[in-house]
Amino acid sequence: MSNVIPLRVRPAPDVSARETAAVVSDLVAIAEQLHDIGARTATLGRPLTETERTVQMLLDAVTSVERALDAITDGGDYSPF
Repeated sequence: MSNVIPLRVRPAPDVSARETAAVVSDLVAIAEQLHDIGARTATLGRPLTETERTVQMLLDAVTSVERALDAITDGGDYSPF
């Protein structure tokens, strides 16, 4: 069984720069929140192994969000206006 979802190539939708900037802004906010949650998780007093796993999963989520940002902004070079 595979967890890979095939994507169909579709024509790019006509997306305004404002909509793209809003998505980028939301993703940046999510990444910052995930960083903060990771820091707070470390202070919960849970078993060390559980804390390490949780923080690692949050860092993996941050990495995924950053990769999404790179894809949307063409590698970080993004000026919407």
